[in-house]
Formats: sequence, structure tokens, C-alpha cells
Amino acid sequence: MVIEYGKTDNERAIIVGLARNSHERPDTEESLDELAELAFSAGAEVIGRRIQTRSKPNPAYHIGSGLVEEIKQQLAELDGNSVIFDDTLSPAQQRNLENTLESKVIDRPILILDIFATRARTAGARLQVELAQLEYTLPRLTGAWVHFSRQYGGIGAKGPGETQLEIDRRQVRAKIAHLRDRLKKLDRQRTTQRKKRQSLFKIAMVGYTNAGKSTLFNRLTRAKVRTRDMLFTTLDSTTRVMSSGYPCHIVFSDTVGFIKKLPHQLVESFKSTLEEVSLADLLLQVVDCSESNYQERIAQTREVLTEMGADTIPYLLVFNKIDKNPDSHTNHSDKAKSFAISAAEGTGMAALQAELIAHSSKFLAQRNFTAKTSGHSRR
Repeated sequence: MVIEYGKTDNERAIIVGLARNSHERPDTEESLDELAELAFSAGAEVIGRRIQTRSKPNPAYHIGSGLVEEIKQQLAELDGNSVIFDDTLSPAQQRNLENTLESKVIDRPILILDIFATRARTAGARLQVELAQLEYTLPRLTGAWVHFSRQYGGIGAKGPGETQLEIDRRQVRAKIAHLRDRLKKLDRQRTTQRKKRQSLFKIAMVGYTNAGKSTLFNRLTRAKVRTRDMLFTTLDSTTRVMSSGYPCHIVFSDTVGFIKKLPHQLVESFKSTLEEVSLADLLLQVVDCSESNYQERIAQTREVLTEMGADTIPYLLVFNKIDKNPDSHTNHSDKAKSFAISAAEGTGMAALQAELIAHSSKFLAQRNFTAKTSGHSRR
């Protein structure tokens, strides 16, 4: 079972962000741009956007009550039916907003979870998404039943409400335990497959979502991984073993893209998938250099790799989509060796592949030296 969060055929949404001070406002604007892309990826039409600057969130609505009334009026004028917040809302905030706005209200984590639910293709990805959704839902059950009790109150409300809450909790916890058990079995299968590839040179592609990792993967391996100009097209780690044109067998891995404010439930549930990155011998950090904020996304990707313990793995910076902006990649502070390419058109691929051949040759020489040394020591 994959949970979907009430998507309709005609989502018309206003997106809302909160900046803690005036200096944070440009970052909030940029984050809302990304939220608009996420909304589009989920099938929604963004009809308006609002940003409020306040030192701390309103406990009741996250934003001020005055802006809530303005958004309600804007929804009516523009025939909107949903509001998407860029930050995580508490169950009480979401409930208060829906009651006041008389419209569906969701936050960024729910939106991302919805996208993942619709994009998951393999059994493993579906299990991981469902686990993340249930873990997001579990702490919110209490809020839902407290609301029920307060709304109806009186005799007969308290006892049954608490009983139903406990039943729901048990069912969700049991489902979470079941999913974790199934994922452990899949993880054992992945571990077995990885052991068979230990002696091979492993290259993993990492980077912000929609940077063109899958297109580059297809170009390097002649695979046919699904690609679209949309966030989170790839959710599953896809691997291909290549030998043609290289001095040794190379395992290429295409991985899920990174993004700001990724729900921690997804990070946890996709840990086994992302292990392909931490076990790689070389990373190709793919960057969409046509984006104006590509330097920030380089830094954000490095931060995620540090959190994963993969920041010490050698990496190459691959500036993709130079067909859209040929000179944009020339100014960057990262000291890693870099290559400018267009994975879609094949531009710059020869130089990148020559570098991969050099790295794989070095790996092969080291492997042969280690085998030779261990052979002598056994004698």
C-alpha cells in the first residue's frame, strides 16, 4: 500500500514561505522557487506565492493570522484549492490552517513524500517510501484524535477516541515493523550483490536532483534509465557493469538526487539505497551549471556527502548542461578536477571518459599490486 495525500486532478496552489529576518529572505525566495518546481512535479499549478518575515513562527498558524486571511481571500479570487508551506507544519498548525482557509494545506515534507510515492518503480523503492510516509504519519495521529475529542466532546467522546487512537497506533507501528523487516531482507540481498562487486572499480553519480545524473549514466553505460526534466525522476539506485573501452570492469551507479529540506524520514528509509555512494571508489558530482545558484548546490551536495560519511571519497566535478549556458561553470571555488559536458548532446564526454580510464587504470594497478603482495606473503 502506498499512501497518497489527497491529490486532485486540478491542484491550484498558493505556496508560502517564512523568513526569520530580512537577510534570510533571498534564501527563502530561492527555496520557494524550488518548492514551485516540486509542486509542478506533483502535478499542481502554482497560482500565487507569499513570503512573510517574522522572527519566529506563529504557534497556531506558522505565519501571522493576518496573512492567513489574505491567503484565504486570494484563494477565493484565483479559484485556488490548496496551500503548500515550504516548512514543516505541526499537526495543530495544519489543522488550524485548514479550518480557517477552508482549503487543503500541506507542507514540504508531505509534498516530497507524495512525489516519491508516485515515482517509486521497484519494490524496494515502494517499501522505502511507504515506511517514510508511515513514520511521518505516526506522531500526527495524536493530533487528529485530540481534535476529534475537542470538537465533539461530552459523553462518549473521550473513551472511544482514546481507544481508536491506540488501535491506529498499533496498526501503524505493526506496519512499520513489517516494512522494516522486508527492507532488511532486501538489504541483505544488496549486501550479497555488493560483495560480488568488491573487486570492481565503483563509480557513483551524485548531485542535486535534476542535474542530469541519469542522462550521464545512460551516456556512459548505454543504458536506458528513464529521464525527464523534472525533480526526482530517479529514486532507485541503478547499477551497470561496463568493461568496453576501460582497462577493467567498472560498476556505474545512478542514485537518487539530493535536495534542501529533504524529510528525515526519507533520508533514513533510503539509507540502504544511498550506501552505493559511501562504498564507491570515485564519485562523479554532477552539477547543473545552467542554474544560477549552482555553486550553492555544489556546497549542499558536499554537506550531504559529509553527513553520509562519503566526503573523503575522491570525486570529479561534472558541470552538465553547458549547451544551455556554455560559460557559467568557469567561476567556482571547489578545488576538485572539473569537466564541462552536455550529457544530452555528448559534448565534452571524451575528456571525462579519458579521466575515468586513468582512474580505473590506477585502481587496476593497485589491485594487481595488492594481489601480488598478498601472494608473496602467503609463500
